Amino acid sequence: MKVLALDSATEACSAALLHEGGLIERYELLGRGHAERLLPMVDELLTEAGIGLPALDAIAFGRGPGSFTGLRVAAGITQGLAAGAQLPVLPVSDLAAVASAAARLSVKDWILVCMDARMGQVYWAAFDCSASPPLALTEETVANPAEVVPPGEGPWFGAGHGFKAYPALAASLGVRLVGIAPELLPRASDIARLAAVDFAAGRGLPAEQALPVYLRNEVVHRR
Repeated sequence: MKVLALDSATEACSAALLHEGGLIERYELLGRGHAERLLPMVDELLTEAGIGLPALDAIAFGRGPGSFTGLRVAAGITQGLAAGAQLPVLPVSDLAAVASAAARLSVKDWILVCMDARMGQVYWAAFDCSASPPLALTEETVANPAEVVPPGEGPWFGAGHGFKAYPALAASLGVRLVGIAPELLPRASDIARLAAVDFAAGRGLPAEQALPVYLRNEVVHRR
C-alpha cells in the first residue's frame, strides 16, 4: 500500500509517505508558508521512495478542525494532486490523529484531545483508542474551555496545545485527568496510519470531495 498524507491544520506542516510497510515523513513548525513548503515536501518524499505520484494508491489529508488557511492549503493540494493522478482521497480528522499519537505515546486508551482554536476556544473531542482507528465518543466541537466535559469518569489522558493555551482546562478536570501531552500537534505520519485503515476498508473518495471541516463559521475577529 502506498499512501501520501498531508497536514497543515496548525503551525505544524508535514507530509508523510506510507510505502511498502515503511513510513517516511517531513515535519516542520512554521509560523507561515505552509502552501510554499508542502509541495516540496511531497517531492522530497517521492524522490526518496523512488516512485512517482501515479504509483500511489491514495492521498490522505488532515481535514480539520484547525486553521482556516491551513485546512484550505492541505485540502486544495490534495484535491489537485489526486485529480491529476486520478487517485482517491482520504480525509482524516486532525483530532483523531492527535488522539492516536497520544495513545501510542502514553499507552492509555481514553484520550481527550483539546486543540487551541484561538478566540478563547478549543476544538475538542474524546476518543476510545483501544483499537484502531480511534473511536470518537463525542462529536468534534468548538467550545469555551469551561464547556469541555468528557463522558464518564475516565481516567482521561489529555493531548493537544489547547491544554497549553488554557492551563485552567486541566485544573478543571481534576482527578479525571491522569496526564497531559500539551505539545502534541497533528502529524502527517499519524494521518497516514489512520488513512491506511480507511483505504483498506474501501473508504476512498473522489478527488473533488477533499473538503476541509472547519467547525466554526466565524473567520474574522470582530473589533
